[in-house]
Amino acid sequence: MQEQFLALLKVWFHFVETWGYLGVFLLMALESSIVPIPSEIIMPPAAYWAAQGRMSFWLVVLAGTAGSWFGAVVSYGVSRLLGEPFVRRYGKYVLISEDKVTAMEGWVDEYGVPGIFFARLLPVVRHLISIPAGILKMPVARFSAATTAGAFLWCAVLSWFGMKVIGDAPQLLDSPAELAHALKAKMHLVVVAVVLFAAAYAVMVWLRKRAAAAEISKA
Repeated sequence: MQEQFLALLKVWFHFVETWGYLGVFLLMALESSIVPIPSEIIMPPAAYWAAQGRMSFWLVVLAGTAGSWFGAVVSYGVSRLLGEPFVRRYGKYVLISEDKVTAMEGWVDEYGVPGIFFARLLPVVRHLISIPAGILKMPVARFSAATTAGAFLWCAVLSWFGMKVIGDAPQLLDSPAELAHALKAKMHLVVVAVVLFAAAYAVMVWLRKRAAAAEISKA
């Protein structure tokens, strides 16, 4: 199983190299849906090649952002069209358990647009957050705005880290698996920072609701 995944990593990796911006767009669209393509092997190499003059850094970021938005909107639309019963019944076949659906629905319902934004910056969660947003029929304009903002920030940070990491160790271009591992090791502080900001926002929302409840009880 692991050997098959490593083979797929190489296929995805060289697809970006061959197809340029279109490759970035298509693979990030898949990454933003339920297909487990790690963005760590899509954005960083493209950004590195941009630094070598083969592409433009910001066009790479924009292609990644557009692909992320497209993939997210497709997942959102399918979930909104088919509804919660379908996702709960068949989600397990694509590794989306009922517990995950319930947890993500609670997150979207509780934190709305900011919750979508933070989710787009977190591993694993960003692949799935479109599903509860669609089920709960979040307004598509708000969903798109939060998704685009989060995806742009994630693509920009990942691309910047990619240029730095690959620039110091260009041999990583020969090993997509080692590249993904090296980037995850470097970016753990970014993920921790996002989690802390998300937790701080959750506490702020909780305190605000508690204060509002207290005001209502006094009245």
